[in-house]
Formats: sequence, C-alpha cells, structure tokens
Amino acid sequence: MEQKNQNTALLVMDMQNGISGMLPGPVITALTQHISGAITYARSKNMPVIYVTVGFRPGLPEISDNNKSFAAGKDRFSQLDMEEFTKIMPALAPQQGDVEVRKRRYSAFTGSDLEVVLRAAGIQHIVLTGVSTSGVMLSTLREAADKDYQITVLADCCADGDEEVHRVLLDKVFPRQADVLKAGEWAAGIQPSAS
Repeated sequence: MEQKNQNTALLVMDMQNGISGMLPGPVITALTQHISGAITYARSKNMPVIYVTVGFRPGLPEISDNNKSFAAGKDRFSQLDMEEFTKIMPALAPQQGDVEVRKRRYSAFTGSDLEVVLRAAGIQHIVLTGVSTSGVMLSTLREAADKDYQITVLADCCADGDEEVHRVLLDKVFPRQADVLKAGEWAAGIQPSAS
C-alpha cells in the first residue's frame, strides 16, 4: 500500500443535494463526473478527501439579518429539511475514512472545524473542487491564501450559474493565488504554465 500523501488534501465543497439542483442538469452531470475522477485519483494516492457542506441548525441562529446573501434565503432555508439539504450527492458519496465538515458561510473555513482537521493531518496544500465558483470556491481560496496554504483549483471541477463570472475567476482572479489546472492535468502531475 502506498504511503499516505501527508501534505495535500482534496476538498469537495457544497456538492450536496440542496445546492446541486441550482445548476442545469448537463452542467451538474459533467461537474460530478470530473469531481468523481479527482476523488478516485486522490484515493489512489491515499490523499485525504474532505467533504464540506453548508447547513444550519433549527431556527437558523447562524443567519444574521446583516448578511445580505444568507438573510435573503432565510425563509427558504427555514422550510428545508436540513438533513436532506446537506446530504452529499450519491454519485460523490464519502467512503469510510473520509472527513465531513459543516460550514455556516461561503468559505469552507467559516463556522467549521476545517482548519483544525487540516492542521491535525499536517495538510499544507489544498486542492479545491465544488460549486459555486463565485461562492465557496472564491471565498475558500481567498481565506486559504491568507492562511498561507498552497492552493490548486481544478477548473473542470467547479461551476457557476454565471458562465462569465466563472471564466473571469478561473482566468484572471484565481491564478494570482492558486495553480489552476484541469483534473486530468493535476492527476498527470502537469505544472501550470507561468503567466
């Protein structure tokens, strides 16, 4: 058995029932296939796979009226079965040994114990996948960069409801703080070209 990759972890973010339905079927199908391939590769290298979902307690005490985006959805969130909302899509289901983390905002770090989990495992490099590019991907990347993590974004393992925002983030914003690669390039060990 190969030795566990001790400094890199794959993060699968917000690939949950309550969010995946917000994207068109063909987009979520392609995204799920790419992320599934990244998960398979990570597991083949004994790399930790960490699932991050967003969810709230009954009564939504975590949602402040001052938070423009979450407060706007408060009525909708209050009607949801939060257990069903936070379930990870069956096609990407965690396996024994995978870690699941619950967050309370866009960033995978906010309101979660993700940093404790990463630190305990000696993780210094995180590989980001998930939906949406302008939500969890952007917020997690920015916070991770401020925390001095090495970051790789898998470009074909994220999507956004706004294709232009997705393109601008991948082409112009993310490369300032992360390596941006396709999942196949990452698995092949290809390094990003210098900008």
